[in-house]
Amino acid sequence: MANFKYSVGPWNVHEGADAFGPEVRSSISFEQKLTKFKEIGFTGIQFHDDDAVPDMNDLSESQIKSRAKELKQHLDSQGLEAEFVAPRLWMDGRTIDGGYTSNSAEDREFALWRSLRSIDIARELGSDRLVLWLAREGTLCAESKDPVLSLQRLREAVNTMLAYDPGIRILIEPKPNEPIDRSFVPTVGHVLGFAAGTADPSRVGALLESAHAVLAGLDPALEMAFCLAHNKLWGVHLNDQNGLRYDQDKSFGAENLRSAFNQVKVLMDSGYGSNGEYVGLDVKAMRTQYGELSYAHLENSLKMVKLLEAKVRRLDRGLVASYQESRNYEALEMYIMELLLGEK
Repeated sequence: MANFKYSVGPWNVHEGADAFGPEVRSSISFEQKLTKFKEIGFTGIQFHDDDAVPDMNDLSESQIKSRAKELKQHLDSQGLEAEFVAPRLWMDGRTIDGGYTSNSAEDREFALWRSLRSIDIARELGSDRLVLWLAREGTLCAESKDPVLSLQRLREAVNTMLAYDPGIRILIEPKPNEPIDRSFVPTVGHVLGFAAGTADPSRVGALLESAHAVLAGLDPALEMAFCLAHNKLWGVHLNDQNGLRYDQDKSFGAENLRSAFNQVKVLMDSGYGSNGEYVGLDVKAMRTQYGELSYAHLENSLKMVKLLEAKVRRLDRGLVASYQESRNYEALEMYIMELLLGEK
């Protein structure tokens, strides 16, 4: 079983604003976040393109690379590394109706420009991973886009990225809904099917987020297993979710302990991490937390992963096998529950 290494993004320490209210905490500087992340136990940093290079739309390509190179030197000095870079398309006015699948050719061109610059940034930061969260690649009005043409446009964009850098790997992070309600690539099954139609399927894989699987009515551990069986699970974002509500990014294990156990178990049993993959934590602080508690959700989530790692290592595999062989699933279920409750 591989030992995990952990990553986090600067957006996971935020001001507490939501769609229905204002900010409730003061901002914390990027530099302070990096220092605290390392102190907590994270070695990898997840970046949006403009986390790494702020105001990048106003910079030339050479300036973007230069800024990214400066950041790489700083990460090195802190003993940190970039896990991936993701183009933040959904926050730009030109991608209101999606980037790669927009009906506007000009907007599609901008989305591709940002994506290629994200690859530049990733390479300067020493990462070969580009993450695509296809946030607005879908519809709010079912008839607003031709879905077949949209998926063809998405494939053309991905193929352009693959051709731009023959060493880059593209991780698609699916989500069934929010901020749009009909996604063109809503689950990891769709991701793997889409990947098969690209110019180089060997370089297109999946990043699975626990909450996104729950929002699709699916089991996160089984979604991970599906990708692992195809050697396509190149990233995970562990968090939790209370039912089919808005994307909550709750602390890992806070809502569904047994599900969290099985997520950690499938990762450990399959040797996830042995090829350098990170266990990412994509969790948000509760809106009610004071500024001085801005990192507690990260500390708690990391602690939960490690506690569940210990549970997996304590698992009596022989006993589990005997219950499986005899089809005594009631006994197996009770054994797992007792293990999680500290009775075994």
